[in-house]
Amino acid sequence: MALRRVGIYGGTFDPVHNGHLEVARRVLQLFELDEIIFVPACVPPHKRNADITSAFHRFAMVALAIEAEQRLLISTVELDAPDRPYAVDTAERMRTMLGEATELFILLGADSWLEIKSWHQWGRLLTLANFIVMTRPGYELERTVILDMPIPVVNVFGIGSRQDIMTRHPRTPQVFLTDAVQSDVSAVRIRTAIKANEFDSVKQMLPSAVAAYIKKHRLYRD
Repeated sequence: MALRRVGIYGGTFDPVHNGHLEVARRVLQLFELDEIIFVPACVPPHKRNADITSAFHRFAMVALAIEAEQRLLISTVELDAPDRPYAVDTAERMRTMLGEATELFILLGADSWLEIKSWHQWGRLLTLANFIVMTRPGYELERTVILDMPIPVVNVFGIGSRQDIMTRHPRTPQVFLTDAVQSDVSAVRIRTAIKANEFDSVKQMLPSAVAAYIKKHRLYRD
């Protein structure tokens, strides 16, 4: 029986923007996933000293952004356990929740991939799921391949269908490097523009419901 294929898309999502949605839609199509679950982080370990918008607002914005998308879901798995903020904990909990009949794919940006060896129990993390690593403008993904990974790293640049990618046993995790999505939309750019009273210059980078929510609640302003 075929395994259910689920993507896990974690992040701060401060705010969620059209780049995030573009990534999710393209990965759904390319890897023929059944669904992608957005997992807003409570307070990411590497951002504990950063000024992050409340989890309440970030969760609400993601929920609004994906409301009309049947195969895009949201989970509170990290928000419900702020004492367990690490990706390895999240992967283990999601695997338990989704069951053995599910094949997991964790979505990462190239910048996060560059730092993977600094993550808590990164070696064990890479054995819990497949990884889909997406290039971003300014990052040379080829240079981020680490040769001593505990699982195979597969370059799928330029490949446009799952049939050309998934040539392995589904129980064997792999890391897939893809250039299928190259969005230059940045949450930092959006926050900076809003703080400078230049909201109109970036609102097209946001789902309309998210833009309205930010404006209504006056987020990202002093």
